[in-house]
Amino acid sequence: ETIKEHQQKLTKTVTNIGFLETQKHGLLHEYAGIVDDVEKYKQELEEEYGAININIEDGTYTVIEKD
Repeated sequence: ETIKEHQQKLTKTVTNIGFLETQKHGLLHEYAGIVDDVEKYKQELEEEYGAININIEDGTYTVIEKD
C-alpha cells in the first residue's frame, strides 16, 4: 500500500471517530434529559402519595417510614 492509501484510511478513520463522538455527545444529552424527567416525575409522585417505593414490575408500592 502506498503512503497516500494509508493517509486516506487515517483520514476516514478520524472522520468516523468524530462522527461517533458527535453521536455520543447527543446521546449523553438525551440521557441527561430522560434522567431529569424521571426525577421530576418521582418528585410529583412523592408530592401526591408521600414517600413510597414503587415496584416497577407490578406497580405496587410500599410506604417509606421515616424514623
